[in-house]
Amino acid sequence: MPVMTLADTIAFLDREFPQMRAGGLYELVAVGPLTATMRMEFHEGHLRPGGTISGPAMMALADYALYAAILSNIGPVGLAVTTSLTFNFLRKPGPTALVAEARLMKLGRRLAVGEVAITAPDSDDRVCHATGTYSIPPER
Repeated sequence: MPVMTLADTIAFLDREFPQMRAGGLYELVAVGPLTATMRMEFHEGHLRPGGTISGPAMMALADYALYAAILSNIGPVGLAVTTSLTFNFLRKPGPTALVAEARLMKLGRRLAVGEVAITAPDSDDRVCHATGTYSIPPER
């Protein structure tokens, strides 16, 4: 089971990263054993030419969802940091909200490795698949 509840994780993220909640664009909707689900509301600023959600918007969503999955499972360790992210853009998402389902494949004492599937809320078709590695600082 996660170390932090959904409410605890949201409170930590609000306190440590208030800029991510500005404007209400990101919402952590669930945490579970080695998982987290985050929703990014549609905003016109996320669009790229051609009317699709931009790669950087999806990258931010995936990174934030993986971070939430890690924190909810290890506790409030603000200095856990991204060491690598890889993205595969599979389909062009239209102007819509997106949902990121993060799943940790490995959660060790020093490293966490996970993957994220990003879809539109009304579809099971993935628009992006991401993998990431995070460094977890040693306990002191």
